Amino acid sequence: MRRPLSSYHPWLYWLRVQQRRFFRQISWRLGSRNYTNRLIPEQRLEYRFIKHTSKLIRKLGNSDIALQHNKVINLKLATAATSGIVIAPGEYFSFCRLVGKPTEKRGFVEGMELSYGEARQGIGGGICQLSNLIHWMAIHSPLVVVERANHSFDPFPDEGRILPFGSGAAIFYNYIDLVLHNPTQDTFQLIFNVAEHQLEGELLCDKPREVKYHVYQQAHRFVRQGDRVWRQNEIWRDISTKGQEPVILQSECLYRNNVVVKYHVDTQRLNTDLSSA
Repeated sequence: MRRPLSSYHPWLYWLRVQQRRFFRQISWRLGSRNYTNRLIPEQRLEYRFIKHTSKLIRKLGNSDIALQHNKVINLKLATAATSGIVIAPGEYFSFCRLVGKPTEKRGFVEGMELSYGEARQGIGGGICQLSNLIHWMAIHSPLVVVERANHSFDPFPDEGRILPFGSGAAIFYNYIDLVLHNPTQDTFQLIFNVAEHQLEGELLCDKPREVKYHVYQQAHRFVRQGDRVWRQNEIWRDISTKGQEPVILQSECLYRNNVVVKYHVDTQRLNTDLSSA
């Protein structure tokens, strides 16, 4: 079983990170994938596949609210690097390749990031909110999620959660990436805007959407195993016909999540299916 990077001694961890980043750079330059880099923010494709928004400032346990405000700065930089990106037939979209490495020199500031098994502050923290939004829109489309990682732990109790737990996409430059592939004959475009209170996203297409997508969770529960509590659920997707009486064409389980919980869980919630909660 592959060891998680957080299990290494700090200097070995640093070396391992540099190694994996080096190999990712080689694969970007010499690999066979055709990655898109065409930003056309002034031109919008005609048809909207899905629109989604997420709240910018959220209460996350006892974390410093200043990190949430810093996150907005980081999101503005990340959206500037991705908004308007066009994914043509056969092309790949890489979040890390487009956004680049978050550094102070580029204007990124300290926000909240999840690493070493805990929530901590780090340069560029918070841009996962954008990758989460992109991933959510992608699974409501024919785009294929080629690479996607989920956090290995749940740091905070839910506070105004809208999307199912475990439906996001973690980012850690550059080897923990969100990569999409367009296997269709249609062209797609991602548009973003950091508004006053919301991060706004749209997935556009040059053809109208012919089916409906419904993404939901099943078997959501908290389970105690030894001295730890784990949060589990399944993310499912139904693809159906449009119209007043839709017919499900395909139903599939996209992900099964099983992560360590870092906060106290009421015993009444243990081993209880919370999917409809």
